[in-house]
Amino acid sequence: MSVSPIGLGGAALANLYAEVSDADSDATVEQAWRSGVRFFDTAPHYGLGLGERRMGRVLAGKPRAEFTISTKVGRLLVPDPDGASRRDVDGGFEVPADMRRVWDFSADGVRRSLDDSLQRLGLDRVDLVLIHDPDDHWEAAVGQAYPALHELRSQGVIGAIGAGMNQSAMLTKFVTETEVDAVLLAGRYTLLDQSAALDLLPACAERGVSVIAAGVFNSGVLATDDPPEQTTYNYSPAPAEIRDRALAIREVCHRHGVTLPAAAIAFVQNRPEVATVLIGARTAAEVAANTAADAVDVPDALWAELTELGLVA
Repeated sequence: MSVSPIGLGGAALANLYAEVSDADSDATVEQAWRSGVRFFDTAPHYGLGLGERRMGRVLAGKPRAEFTISTKVGRLLVPDPDGASRRDVDGGFEVPADMRRVWDFSADGVRRSLDDSLQRLGLDRVDLVLIHDPDDHWEAAVGQAYPALHELRSQGVIGAIGAGMNQSAMLTKFVTETEVDAVLLAGRYTLLDQSAALDLLPACAERGVSVIAAGVFNSGVLATDDPPEQTTYNYSPAPAEIRDRALAIREVCHRHGVTLPAAAIAFVQNRPEVATVLIGARTAAEVAANTAADAVDVPDALWAELTELGLVA
């Protein structure tokens, strides 16, 4: 299957940390489409299903053969009537907690999760299904979820399978010990963190597995050309040394006529294993800024100087 160089991640659209209106969510997906984005990623976890409903609502009106969509399995959503008056604080989403997440990597859980996702999306199929955050569930993920997805792929029910995580070590195990088509790696190959270059990326190159690179802004510190003092790094307050390093990288970028976000995207795209860069957005303006940054021609001399100065590995 094909993916666009830039994909739209769906967590922010599902009220991650702050509410997004239905109108703004629709406008964000529409702007992505107008900008040429044809890969869209979501998950049941995002807003307790809100992310899938919002993304599916817009994409249901687009030609199905023209886009690729992925969702995830591993967290089943079950009704929680007692939570209707509460917010999903523990999950990190500003939505009513009338559903709760239950870890389930069983074969039945995978099939049920996928059926539920299709209903929320309003689509007849998804192209890529990812095993989501199995950090503490390796045995069940590789012994039950993976075989179930492998069977669904062989039957043509889904197009491709993989795993999505915030770490590279277990993803490397998926690549070397199973027949996944792709992995979604969040935050471990960026301008500030190249740890995945030591294990996952070489394994993907050897096995022909595609990488969906997410979290390329490390959740905030690389998202703008002027990282504020209270910026975030991997979803926590950024340590001073991380922000200082980002500012040092920015100064080099400016010497080459490039913004920090544009360099953050291009740096990741330079790896041949990376098929697409997945970037979340909550407004149409953010999508426009991201796609404009993606269009910037970044000179090789920038990477040479960053390497020489020890700012990237």
